[in-house]
Amino acid sequence: MNTNTAPVDLYRRGLRLLLDKDIPGWVDLWDGDGVLEFPFAPEGWPKRLEGRTAIAEYMRSYPDHVDLHDFPYVEIHQTLAPETIVVEMRGVGRLVDTDSPFDMSYIAVVTVRDGLITHYRDYWNPLAVQDPAADFAGSNR
Repeated sequence: MNTNTAPVDLYRRGLRLLLDKDIPGWVDLWDGDGVLEFPFAPEGWPKRLEGRTAIAEYMRSYPDHVDLHDFPYVEIHQTLAPETIVVEMRGVGRLVDTDSPFDMSYIAVVTVRDGLITHYRDYWNPLAVQDPAADFAGSNR
């Protein structure tokens, strides 16, 4: 990865990799000691993953549960810290197990250093997974 990659460009590349279901490629965007946090995760779901290996394990089966089709809304805000961005976005697709629609809004705070993601706080909506039919993370919990 180019160490001069801007956070905005790296993030957009990550979205493309998720749509392509290239989870190993997405994980390669992470620093070995990167941290992925889910501040609003419900009970029984991970709130913090530390290190690329833990993140890879968590994401390994994501395409088996969520078939992402598009990110129809992505707005990226630059912060006063050049290495940190705030992202508002919406992902749509279908839940593989139930073939029901997937539609999730997110806010993420992402920090990139030396061309790799070092910290990612994912503020996703836990209400979307309270319905057992929407249990898209399956074994990822």
